[in-house]
Amino acid sequence: MDLVFRYRMLSDESDHFVRDLEVMPEMTLTEFHRFVFEALGYDEAMVSIFASDEMWKRQQEYTQIDMGGDAASAPKPMDSVRLLEVTDRLHGRMIYVFDMLNDRALYLELVEVKRPEAGMEYPRVAFEHASAPDQYDPEATVDEGSIFEEMMGDYGDFDGDDSYDDEI
Repeated sequence: MDLVFRYRMLSDESDHFVRDLEVMPEMTLTEFHRFVFEALGYDEAMVSIFASDEMWKRQQEYTQIDMGGDAASAPKPMDSVRLLEVTDRLHGRMIYVFDMLNDRALYLELVEVKRPEAGMEYPRVAFEHASAPDQYDPEATVDEGSIFEEMMGDYGDFDGDDSYDDEI
């Protein structure tokens, strides 16, 4: 059965940056990395991907180069691991370290598992808001307005009703 994983990507450097990525779960982490860098317009660089728990604590590391470790905790090569092996459940999380020297990362959560849409090509960027964090300079990241404020702007301010009594 063909499935599509939809990941939500966020950054701790910009409250405004959001990307929803729809990918096939069978793709390797190397293929996923190439897709992410192309989607963000980044230059090729060394990255690591970490499986994460629900509190964003780093767990298993996946690297572009085989580090050759035998221990269970040793980094595993990205080209031998498929996405579904890293996040195999809804709300599974990954940390995508794109700047190894400065430990800068993007945070991904599996938010939906669905069937492929007819005529749609995958992988694809399904939703995007705001510019990606600058690849080389964290200070150069542009704030473009909160997506929450933008979405909630349609509702206006809540003035409240002082005459409402919720106690009987």
